[in-house]
Amino acid sequence: MENKLKLGFGLMRLPKKGLGFDVPQICQMVDAFLEAGGTYFDTAFVYPGSEDVTRKALVERHPRESYTLATKLYAAMVPTAKLAKQELTTSLKRTGAGYFDYYLLHTLQKNNVHKYDKFELWDFVREQKEKGVIKNWGFSFHDGPELLDELLTKNPDADFVQLQINYADWENPSVTSRANYEVARKHGKPIVVMEPVKGGLLANPVPEAKKLFDMASASASYASWAIRYVASLEGILAVLSGMSNIQQMNDNLSYMKNFQPLSEQEREVIRNVQKVMGRDGSIACTSCHYCTKGCPKQIPIPEIFAARNRQLIYNQYDEGKALYQEAVSGQGKASDCIGCQQCEKACPQHLPITKLLADCKAME
Repeated sequence: MENKLKLGFGLMRLPKKGLGFDVPQICQMVDAFLEAGGTYFDTAFVYPGSEDVTRKALVERHPRESYTLATKLYAAMVPTAKLAKQELTTSLKRTGAGYFDYYLLHTLQKNNVHKYDKFELWDFVREQKEKGVIKNWGFSFHDGPELLDELLTKNPDADFVQLQINYADWENPSVTSRANYEVARKHGKPIVVMEPVKGGLLANPVPEAKKLFDMASASASYASWAIRYVASLEGILAVLSGMSNIQQMNDNLSYMKNFQPLSEQEREVIRNVQKVMGRDGSIACTSCHYCTKGCPKQIPIPEIFAARNRQLIYNQYDEGKALYQEAVSGQGKASDCIGCQQCEKACPQHLPITKLLADCKAME
C-alpha cells in the first residue's frame, strides 16, 4: 500500500488515563490520522500494552486494507531462540491483524547483534515473509555506520531499515544520524525514521533555539521544524511521531497533510539551531525506558534525567528538585545505583547512565 502521508503514527507514547490507556482519545487520533491519508502505524512487542490497544483502536475498527502495521521482535533480553520467535505469534494474537506489513528485528547494536545471529532470526523473518505472515522485513538500528554497512551487506534482501534521525543528532558522534542515513541510501533501502523529535526534547528545545525558531516563524511549532527536517530527506518511507494526545496529532497533520519540504532559508535556521544544540549540556535521554527493564534497584532513570534537565536547560533548580522527589517516590533513588551497568547496555542513545546518575545525586 502506498504511504500517502510521510508521517507515521508511533504507538509507543500513547495518552494514558489513570493506570491504563485513554482508548477513546486514541480512537479519535487513529481516525484523524486515517482521514488525513495516513497509513503507517508502528508498535512493538516490548511496548507495554501497545499491541493490545492497537487492536482496540485500529484493527477492530477499520478495514485491514486501509492501513499498514509495523511491529518488532526484540531478542536482546530473551534467553532462547524459541522465546524470541514466539514474539511474532504473540504480536499476531495481541493485534489481531492477521499479518504485518512491516516487521523489524528491534534495536540492533554491537552488544546484541550476536543474539539475532545466534537465534537465526534473519532466516526466521525470511521464512515468515515467504509464508505471507510478513509483507516486508527490516530492522531498527542504534549504532554506527560500519556495523550498519556490514548488516546491509550481509542481508541485501532487507526491505527497509529504521534509523534514528533528527537535526540534533545529525552529526552527534554517539548517534551518527547523517552517516547512517548515507549508508542506507548507498544500499538503496527505504528509511523509516524514529526519534525525529528526540523523545520530545526537540518539541521543547533550549531557549536559545526557541528564539531562532520564533524569529523565523512565530506560528510554527517546534516539533514541526524537527519532523519537516527529516521528512525533507530523500528515501524516507515514514517519519514516526510518538503522539501523546489529539492536540499533537492535529499539529502534525496541519503541516504534514500538504507537506512542503524545508526551503533553503529554513534550512539555514536549522543549521543555526544545530550550532546551539551542539553547545547544549543537557542529558540526551529520549525516555524509551529500555534502561529500566531489569534495573535491580527499580530506579526511574528517564524521569530522574528529565528532572535534572529542568535544571540544566532552564536553570530551574527548585522545580527540578521537586520533580526528582516526585519521580523517586516509592522507587529507587539516583544514589541507590550499584553500577551494574545493565542500563547502559540497553540504552539506544549510548548514554553513560551510571555517571549521569551520580551527578543527579545532588537533587536528593
